[in-house]
Amino acid sequence: MTFNLTTAIAVGCGGFFGAILRFYVGVEMVKHFPHEVPLATLTVNIIGSFIIGLLIAIFITYTPNTYVKLFLVTGFLGALTTYSTFAIESFMLLNSNFWYGVLNIVLNVIGTIIAAGSGYKLVTYLIR
Repeated sequence: MTFNLTTAIAVGCGGFFGAILRFYVGVEMVKHFPHEVPLATLTVNIIGSFIIGLLIAIFITYTPNTYVKLFLVTGFLGALTTYSTFAIESFMLLNSNFWYGVLNIVLNVIGTIIAAGSGYKLVTYLIR
């Protein structure tokens, strides 16, 4: 694959929608579930991990158009999930409240792996 205008547009458009959804989820989570642990980041990381599990399982069976994959995985999920935000939030929590920091790390790491595996297993089960 090469970087060109078409790939940039596919990634950029996916990123546009992923970033908007991430912002919306963040606003709604803080409004409805204010908490010391950053639940908005946890939520988008788990949802994004579940979706990537679904997509990869689908892509293994049904090869997508390259631009569809770039739009969905690199663009949309790249903007939706927030690993860099997770990293700095965890660092700050570890400095201010060690146990909230540990809780945040464990929930994000274990939760996203379970979500990705669940999405993958769901699709492989459904397309048998």
